[in-house]
Amino acid sequence: MTKNMTVGNPARLIFFFTIPLLIGNLFQQFYSMADTLIVGRTIGVNALAAVGCTGSMSFLILGFAQGLTSGLSIVTAQRFGAGETEGIRKSFAHSAVISAGVTVLLTLIAMPTAMGFLSLLQTPEEIIEDAHSYIFVICGGIFASVLFNLFSNVLRALGDSKTPLVFLVIACVVNVALDLAFILIFRMGVAGAAWATVAAQLFSSLLCFVYMMRRFPILHLRREDWRISREELALHLRIALPMAFQCSIISIGTLIIQFTLNGLGANAVAAYSASQKIDMFATQPVNSFGVTMATYAAQNYGARQYGRIRRGVRQCCMMSVSYAVFMGFVNVLFGYQLSGLFIGPGETEVLNLSKSYLAITGCGYWLLAILFILRFTLQGLGKTFAPTVAGVMELVMRCFAAVVLSVLFGFQGVCAANPLAWFGSCVPLAIAYFLTSRKLRALEEPEEGQKTAARAHRFRLARKGSV
Repeated sequence: MTKNMTVGNPARLIFFFTIPLLIGNLFQQFYSMADTLIVGRTIGVNALAAVGCTGSMSFLILGFAQGLTSGLSIVTAQRFGAGETEGIRKSFAHSAVISAGVTVLLTLIAMPTAMGFLSLLQTPEEIIEDAHSYIFVICGGIFASVLFNLFSNVLRALGDSKTPLVFLVIACVVNVALDLAFILIFRMGVAGAAWATVAAQLFSSLLCFVYMMRRFPILHLRREDWRISREELALHLRIALPMAFQCSIISIGTLIIQFTLNGLGANAVAAYSASQKIDMFATQPVNSFGVTMATYAAQNYGARQYGRIRRGVRQCCMMSVSYAVFMGFVNVLFGYQLSGLFIGPGETEVLNLSKSYLAITGCGYWLLAILFILRFTLQGLGKTFAPTVAGVMELVMRCFAAVVLSVLFGFQGVCAANPLAWFGSCVPLAIAYFLTSRKLRALEEPEEGQKTAARAHRFRLARKGSV
């Protein structure tokens, strides 16, 4: 079912749209967390480090694809808000063509260069072979990730955040089952975890596509919808490419951090990998609120409901920041126990390092909450410059932590990269949103003036009729 977010209470709409999105994102994190958990518990700490050290490379490649499909769906959401049925179909067709081309390009680049990337990052010798066997399979399965992200983002653009959740849950169950089968029964090692992830994503994508074709007639494409035009391509790429490159810019910062971590040894890599999984799990609610704001802002912008956008941002900030502060306290107080979910009890040094990471990053969660809301809102309005600048600021801050703070404070200095990056990103986003908010208010005032004039006219007519 589609969901129109241009009418009704903003806070209520945002909250209930976010809930299934949050559950879906949690399952998506459990998706990759299952690899880490099963590999760490069944194969060993070196295998855990091998899977973990590929995270930054995965983010560089898959993050680009995710950002691209998210940007493509912004156009779809704006047209849905404006009620343009033909425009929705054209947007879906052009999004599919662009996604296919990018998938082929990314796969051809990523697979042959995987080992070179790992060597460039100075991956420890004892884990580099396992790391390569894992990331090579992931790169070969880029198409499965792109498919699912494309379909999920199109459904969310139409206001449906529940359906992707159902297929994510199914995919997660399949992923865990295949992880156990490939690793414990077929003895495929670290590569088995990667094959399980790709297979589960592909299965979920196919289910999602079948559902879309059966339940959403608005997405049934006609022959004329496949006529590719330069104007449509340019419109979609103008929003999608900056969002994709923004993800890549951020991921370059994580690659630099990974390079620094690799120089600190396997224990540091394992601690960072395990605590990142907890960190990503803990921050999914603020991420989900942000993703919701992209759809909310895009639909209301298409419907010219400018005042609702500003109200939605305020109310969403109150909900998201409150959660972020609470979760930060949990990280600080129970970081050691949370780390023990992934790391065996005998690995005291790794546990202590992981505890430090969770405490440091937890203190900056409130910044991350604001960052997500402002960034996704601006992207939903089709504004890509400020989010790109924010991505550059994140890169600068992470480089500072890797080059300077890691030398002064070691592992703890590397851990400070996230809070610093979030702060640096919030600065241009806050400035851009302040300026955008003023423009939205200016656009809102003429409409309010027209409504007031209409009400006054009706009142005068009523008075004349009563005389």
